[in-house]
Amino acid sequence: MDPPQRLRDDDADAVFRALADGTRRDILRRTLTGPQSISALAGRYEMSFAAVQKHVTVLDRCGLVEKQRFGKEQLVSARVERIAQASGLLAEFERLWRYRVGRIDLLLDGEPSERASEEHPSTHPSTDP
Repeated sequence: MDPPQRLRDDDADAVFRALADGTRRDILRRTLTGPQSISALAGRYEMSFAAVQKHVTVLDRCGLVEKQRFGKEQLVSARVERIAQASGLLAEFERLWRYRVGRIDLLLDGEPSERASEEHPSTHPSTDP
């Protein structure tokens, strides 16, 4: 299985903006377990059907979910590949953070700084499989 492609900056902005809302995160969680109709989702929240539809639209536009029409119903499913891309971006930040913590440990232990610079992770995604 190929690693997920890296999110472009504007896509990352849209994904994390969408995830900044608790209702949208909850909708995403529910659609990860299987397709959900917008009607069923709307029944779970104290807001109008139209408001839930708007939340789903935000998730759809940034690629976190996809909508499919079956008769009169629209089913919403999570797009795991987009979630993996967002996770990959966070993993990049974690690698950088761990590198920096490791550098502090080396400096506190009195290790030469040249050795630490050899271990610096790339800030670009790895092209290795």
